[in-house]
Amino acid sequence: MKQFIAVIGGDARYLELIRQLQAIENIELVLVGYDKLEQGFTGLNQKDFNELDVENIDIIILPITGADEGGKVETVFSDQDIYITKEWLDRLKESAVIFTGITTNHLTELVGHSNKTLIPLLDRDDVAIYNSIPTAEGAIMMAIENTDYTIHSSRVIVAGFGRVGNTVANKFAALGAKVSVATRNSTDLARITEMGLTPIALNKLSSYTSECDLLINTIPAKVINKDAIQNLPASAVIIDLASKPGGTDFDYAKQRGIEAMLARSLPSIVAPKTAGKILADVIIQILTKEKELL
Repeated sequence: MKQFIAVIGGDARYLELIRQLQAIENIELVLVGYDKLEQGFTGLNQKDFNELDVENIDIIILPITGADEGGKVETVFSDQDIYITKEWLDRLKESAVIFTGITTNHLTELVGHSNKTLIPLLDRDDVAIYNSIPTAEGAIMMAIENTDYTIHSSRVIVAGFGRVGNTVANKFAALGAKVSVATRNSTDLARITEMGLTPIALNKLSSYTSECDLLINTIPAKVINKDAIQNLPASAVIIDLASKPGGTDFDYAKQRGIEAMLARSLPSIVAPKTAGKILADVIIQILTKEKELL
């Protein structure tokens, strides 16, 4: 049975996502928000949002950013204003599945009130772990571009040992950096030690930053605070990989003359093709194995 999938909005990584989905049998794709894309998709329908046959849609794929608190959907390749409303969601069939990268309280409530299934992809461990690879490579790229010394033998502190922090610490260590990792979790401190890295209790981070060339944050909370920043050498660089607004006191870093950068959506910048394939693989897996819709 053919499934009707609507891809609504999206950035560069969605171009590869669409190509991957296009190769699957028994799928009919329609694209919304791609009217200004120079590179067309042969054989695919491209429609305005208000032209969608909403009642027949089986699967909605929203952008990584989902919909904002006003319900607006980001459209990189279009000037269309697209808003997801409860009235629109109510028109979908009961079995409809809605994919998004992240979700907001507004989007979660809208979909919940409409009794539809919402799957925030970036909440999944598999997607987050796969995405940590281009994120780490992006952090390496930023470190190279913004320093005048090699990563090899540089003193790197990674704040956080989650899915991203683990990969970042591992990749920088593989390049010969002297890597320390700060975390609250005692089990993680043991694992960091086992990996041959230097463990730091997060509440004692400021005691270690005087011996730091690169401070990389992965924690979405204000952990790179004044105490941690004031001890950094003047030549140090802060790369914040946490979701917006990051976990760094950027104002104080600027006062101190410390270069501090919030790195957003590195997978889409560093490796959009790989990032798109990651999303496609996971969506296809969910639809075939978990939802058995295809």
